[in-house]
Amino acid sequence: MSRIGKLPIQIPSGVTITVADDAITVVGPKGQLVVPHLSDVTVSLEDGNAIVTRKDDERIAKAQHGLQRALLNNAVNGVTTGFEKKLEVNGVGFRVEGGGQEITMALGFSHPVKYKARDGVQLEVNKMEITVKGIDKQAVGQTAAEIRALKKPEPYKGKGIKYADEVILRKAGKAGK
Repeated sequence: MSRIGKLPIQIPSGVTITVADDAITVVGPKGQLVVPHLSDVTVSLEDGNAIVTRKDDERIAKAQHGLQRALLNNAVNGVTTGFEKKLEVNGVGFRVEGGGQEITMALGFSHPVKYKARDGVQLEVNKMEITVKGIDKQAVGQTAAEIRALKKPEPYKGKGIKYADEVILRKAGKAGK
């Protein structure tokens, strides 16, 4: 049995889950998310818990068992508390402006870089810190990764955009004579 898949998902008050043949809809105080219903697993709602079970012990069913439970748990957490990732901008002359759906950054290029976030994701700017917030964990992570990819941190001075909890391994400079 899947170690992740066998755990029940507690449904907080204010969250409703609707199970259909092809999709599972999760509605909560922060919004609504639709999770695909995978073919080799079933989702049942019992006593304020969502329980994911697989139909047989084939390899694909075992893989989908844990995946379906994780996707459903992320949706429940997203509509109740939401997700956020923080990015830090380091570098002389680097600036970040804007907020909401669009930000403009000066990242050492000859032109300002504009980034428009996908639907359901909010961007907040506080000096040299960008906070990506939303209810969909995948969209928040993808947006943060796209912003980081605009100017990855370099190993000599650490200039660039990095996650707040990321550690940049630094290299020694050229050895002088």
